[in-house]
Amino acid sequence: MELNQTNWTVEQLAELLALPDFSRMYAYADKINCQVHGDIIEIRAILEFSNICKRRCAYCGLNSQNSKVRRYRMSEKEIMETAIIAAEAGYRTLVMQSGEDDYFNRRRLGELVRQIKKQTGMAITVSCGEKSYEDYAWIRQAGADRYLLKHETADPDIYAGLHAGDALSNRLRCLKDIKELGFETGSGFMIGLPGQSLKTIAQDILLLKEIGCDMAGIGPFIPSPDTELKDWPAGSAELTKRAVALTRILLPDANLPATTALGVLVKTDKYSIFQCGANVIMRKVTPQKYEECYSIYPNQIEVRDIFKERKQLEQMIRGMGKIPR
Repeated sequence: MELNQTNWTVEQLAELLALPDFSRMYAYADKINCQVHGDIIEIRAILEFSNICKRRCAYCGLNSQNSKVRRYRMSEKEIMETAIIAAEAGYRTLVMQSGEDDYFNRRRLGELVRQIKKQTGMAITVSCGEKSYEDYAWIRQAGADRYLLKHETADPDIYAGLHAGDALSNRLRCLKDIKELGFETGSGFMIGLPGQSLKTIAQDILLLKEIGCDMAGIGPFIPSPDTELKDWPAGSAELTKRAVALTRILLPDANLPATTALGVLVKTDKYSIFQCGANVIMRKVTPQKYEECYSIYPNQIEVRDIFKERKQLEQMIRGMGKIPR
């Protein structure tokens, strides 16, 4: 198969994912990334402002049936204060992420977006789950630049099993609405889900292309305590990197982050992914008293200083021969 091919089939992508030696594909993905994005790595702040969620996703520690998690909802004042600190630390993009918390309706979200943009000038990504077309339109009109909604899996049966019978078709409807409204549209999926195959992953990659994603988060499944999948093995870090590389080849312009989940599995992989096509890294700015409660999957909590961590991350990126932004 030609490396510069852009019309790969599901079967061809599955064959590529199974290659004994993937080094040639990694090198090509890195070449494309450098041609399109240069040596720049975008650093984005992520603020997890509520862990209250009405959904029952089988893999997520925030699912509504988990009575062991301590729930929180940041006040509008706390959200604004944290956003301002993040901007002062040098962040140019804020990812506003939460569970599906109905308290933060379109009016509250819209006003937060409007005020944060007014006071900081940062680009705003919203990641708050499935909403109506009217809700998305309101948030977009308030000034949100991007919306992130991972499809998680392109297999309707696997999706329904993970999401308590909810349909993949509704998730795809949301993504269509988001794209139509002019958001930079983000989706993504997990590696290592029950029932997943290389063909499923190939379908995931092609779905990103079909949606016309401007950004895509691809990470390994991480088992979380107090969930239905707590005993399911973690996804493969190597297969995750292969999926990122193939996505870069098919979506040269997309922003592809080094996901936190990849760093949970193998710390160095969170950074080696930048030689596989990734060009974005997220850094949490969630206040410490809340961060430990936002547990989608287990992760080590460290006492953090937003300014200090930003500088350390910039130094790490420069140490790789890249340019932080």
